[in-house]
Amino acid sequence: MSRHVAIVTDSTAYLPRAALQRHRITAVPLTVVLGDQALEEGTEISARSVAQALQKRKYVTTSRPSPEAFASTYRAIAEAGAESIVSLHLSSEFSGTYDAAVLAAAEAPVPVRVVDTGMVAMALGFCALAAAEAAETGGSLDEAVAAAEKRAEQTSAYFYVDTLDYLRRGGRIGAAQALLGSALAVKPLLQLAEGRIDLLEKVRTASKAIARLEEIAVERAGEAQVDIAVHHLAAAERADALAERLRERVPGLAELHVSEVGAVIGAHTGPGLLGAVVSPR
Repeated sequence: MSRHVAIVTDSTAYLPRAALQRHRITAVPLTVVLGDQALEEGTEISARSVAQALQKRKYVTTSRPSPEAFASTYRAIAEAGAESIVSLHLSSEFSGTYDAAVLAAAEAPVPVRVVDTGMVAMALGFCALAAAEAAETGGSLDEAVAAAEKRAEQTSAYFYVDTLDYLRRGGRIGAAQALLGSALAVKPLLQLAEGRIDLLEKVRTASKAIARLEEIAVERAGEAQVDIAVHHLAAAERADALAERLRERVPGLAELHVSEVGAVIGAHTGPGLLGAVVSPR
């Protein structure tokens, strides 16, 4: 693998540990604040702990990594021999993570290109993998950035949540939409669009919403070669069932990842989340 261009992302990419190690991708953790405790995602707090706290109506919020955390990461990577760094992060509409990385990049000992992918979860993870694969084949800094940006443009992410209330509380979706959904007792389907979470459709029951999520993912995949990620929070059976159906119905499926989201995304979506990320190769 080329060490000339190193890849950094953040913990909300939810890349499997094996993928991080294989491609030497560094993930800088965001923080979950649970009561009076500030805990690093991925090492100090689990998504299941967040789900349980939310169910008990406990106060949960999140915060970005500090610029200092990015600065120390960039220094360590440069000291290990990298000549440049691509730093890929979740949408700046959701978090100040991108801004913190930009501040640190200005003082880094090697060139750092910070990219607001507009993505989150494995929609971000697939961008990091694309950049890493470009670097591994000898690609330049610009080529690795271009590979990540192309993947971001082509990737779609769709989510079912049991309620919009958690997103409303975190300011990630408009309060009026959350109230409307509650009033009509509908189950919302959401999508990532221009770096934001938008309401895609309102469906009357959970079973119909999940069936519709499946149809949307299959339609988006079409006949192309695609990677798919199925995410969930405290809904493993739903996720496994959806993944199995997608495996049967998507002819060009290359890789299929099934995973529980981490604590940061879980804090804003709540238990019952089910998501499908479709990323053409």
